Amino acid sequence: MLAKGIRVHGLRKRYGSGETAVEALKSVDMQVGPGEVVGLIGPSGSGKSTLLKCLGAVIEPTAGQMHLGEDLIYDQGWKVRDLRALRRDRIGFVFQAPYLIPFLDVTDNVALPAMLAGRPNGEARARAMELLQALDVQHRARAMPSQLSGGEQQRVAIARGLVNHPPVILADEPTAPLDSERALAVIRILNDMARTFETAIIVVTHDEKIIPTFRRIYHIRDGVTYEEQGEGRGWDPGELS
Repeated sequence: MLAKGIRVHGLRKRYGSGETAVEALKSVDMQVGPGEVVGLIGPSGSGKSTLLKCLGAVIEPTAGQMHLGEDLIYDQGWKVRDLRALRRDRIGFVFQAPYLIPFLDVTDNVALPAMLAGRPNGEARARAMELLQALDVQHRARAMPSQLSGGEQQRVAIARGLVNHPPVILADEPTAPLDSERALAVIRILNDMARTFETAIIVVTHDEKIIPTFRRIYHIRDGVTYEEQGEGRGWDPGELS
């Protein structure tokens, strides 16, 4: 079993009951290890959003199992008492829009989840600065979100997702609003962060620009996942530097 990362087996999600029931997820098997960035692709209505919400403990699956690291967190019901703490401390989220708090500067935007988790303010801000330096936006530490470019905002959002050392990050269309150069820069950053912090990262995307960068891809169609390891795919740090 993975010491870090995430693993799901036989995950299902049904909405409604009886004749009107909809099987959004029928059979999902997925494993993402520490240091991996894996793509999740599929057409609209295939179950991507439902799967991401289940993985993020936002909605409850109907059946199956989910492990986060060595911990069984779902098995025909949640095995974790405090799901808010689970999401806050062990799962990082990066969205299509950065959702930065407009009245907090960059450092406090990144540090806030750590503060909410109970870390002293000084420790949380020091961790935030460490991540801002790793993402090469430390020079914007005192700037307000409105003063940042789109690429800088996304880097700050990635730092915020990492601030509590989560073993898993779920990224939902993180490159959708970006041009090719910035989109590939974000993927380079996610790969760097995955390796540096041994984080398992799942990227939901329709972005054809970044799909060739994934070593592994999970396709989802009609609520069922299929893994692909196609020839010519992979992460070459030199390509995107």
